Amino acid sequence: MQEKLLDYYKAIEAASLQMLDAARREDWDGVVRCEGACAVLIEQLRFKAQSSELPREDRPEKMRVMQRILRNDAEIRVLAEPWLTHFDQLFDSRLQMIH
Repeated sequence: MQEKLLDYYKAIEAASLQMLDAARREDWDGVVRCEGACAVLIEQLRFKAQSSELPREDRPEKMRVMQRILRNDAEIRVLAEPWLTHFDQLFDSRLQMIH
């Protein structure tokens, strides 16, 4: 079966949901793994989009999928912010030790 462009968007959405689940569990290694899977899927989508066009009837569903991906991403960022702040503090303290 040949995959449609919409299938790639849905796969990216599923990976972003897995990333969100990992962030909710504070499994930051899992977040990074899912982020890598998303990157691969996005590249596959870009490649497929060079030779395929999203049918007009799939465009509303694509927009719904994209909105869910963006909501997942926003929540991941909120959950990651304390971790990123901690990382920045660690990084800053190590830089100060070097100087």
